Amino acid sequence: MQLHFVLTSRVVENGRSGMRTSTITMDQLARLGASIITRTEAAHALGVDPRTVTVGIDNGTIPAVKLGRRVVIPREKFLRLFDPDQG
Repeated sequence: MQLHFVLTSRVVENGRSGMRTSTITMDQLARLGASIITRTEAAHALGVDPRTVTVGIDNGTIPAVKLGRRVVIPREKFLRLFDPDQG
């Protein structure tokens, strides 16, 4: 099973604002070389606002580690949340 998410971001070009859309799959996220991802990266992969990821971190739904002042998400644990073979 391959999950696809559509990302939208607000862009301003030549004084005009608009939306830019790109697509990322969980497979692409899985192939990232980093062992951690940021709240913003997790939000983009899920197609939600970063504040939604923060709520998930705060209530324990999304695993996270605090590194100094930064809060990061272990990539493998995050991906396992959405692995259809788990559970």
